[in-house]
Amino acid sequence: MTFQITVAPSGRHFTCDSDETVLSAALRAGIGLPYGCKNGACGSCRGKVLGGTVVHGAHQVKAMSPAEELEGAALFCCAIPQTDLHIEVREVAGTEEFPVKKMPSRVAAIERLTDDVIVLTLQLPASEKLKFRAGQYIEFLLKDGKRRSYSMAGAPHLSDQITLHVRHLRGGLFTDHVFNTMKEREILRLEGPLGTFFLRDDSARPVVLLASGTGFAPIKAIIEQAIEDNTGRAMVLYWGGRRPQDLYMQALCEEWAHTLPWFRYVPVISHAEPQDQWHGRTGLVHQAVMADLPDLSAYQVYACGVPVMVDAARRDFVNACHLPAEEFFADAFTSQADLDNV
Repeated sequence: MTFQITVAPSGRHFTCDSDETVLSAALRAGIGLPYGCKNGACGSCRGKVLGGTVVHGAHQVKAMSPAEELEGAALFCCAIPQTDLHIEVREVAGTEEFPVKKMPSRVAAIERLTDDVIVLTLQLPASEKLKFRAGQYIEFLLKDGKRRSYSMAGAPHLSDQITLHVRHLRGGLFTDHVFNTMKEREILRLEGPLGTFFLRDDSARPVVLLASGTGFAPIKAIIEQAIEDNTGRAMVLYWGGRRPQDLYMQALCEEWAHTLPWFRYVPVISHAEPQDQWHGRTGLVHQAVMADLPDLSAYQVYACGVPVMVDAARRDFVNACHLPAEEFFADAFTSQADLDNV
């Protein structure tokens, strides 16, 4: 059975089979709905059902509570239609610009920056280039059928190689391999580009970039793209970590702050030890934003990192700092452990 889906406010429409998600059908039709993890954990695909009914696959309550679902909220990455639907969701322009493709890649370099962060560089086939927007991600297609997602950490124009920032999750099937047994020239299969976390260039609003840990990877790509485009759009980066070593490219951020008149950098550490001799900002990174910018009504925010940080920032920025909900863009780094709890 096939259902008709109509999107508000654009009025665009597409068909969806009874056994597929609304998001999958939209992407297949070239309609850009927002999404991140595609597993019901991050909440990026959230919208509203104005008419008709859906059933949801597994998802985390923090992404959508039962009460919100009763009020018509939906996570379109795991919502399966039961009838024709009229939905309301913020469409994303430009997602159809670069087609998603599968291709092999070869490990070109493995650079360990800290005890738990590696920069992984991939060489793509000479005959095939992966076109993407700064901030998007790829998925590795593992031999057992599982997938692992990583944001591309460089702007598209910088190289014919792809760089990723991989944090070691002990016991993690893929990251254990990266840190312990992976060798250069190993072949990995990937699919991309994916995701809708990229700078909306149809706005002149000043930008708050918010990162925790390796959530810095797509933020780095966005900044490098802004440098290339010479937009001059005001940006401030708040990068948070537990300890100073978690800010593994601190020198690069300080260089940007020194050389770019439109860029500021605020590092924030939550659990500094005396031996760290940390004299900068402390506490939760999103609360540092709130202290500096209590009125976010004129801003856009791009947040990437662990789900607890992204969720707190979304809630507090909108409720306490007057940020318009539609000006908050996020990519929550959901680990396999997060997905296992869906």
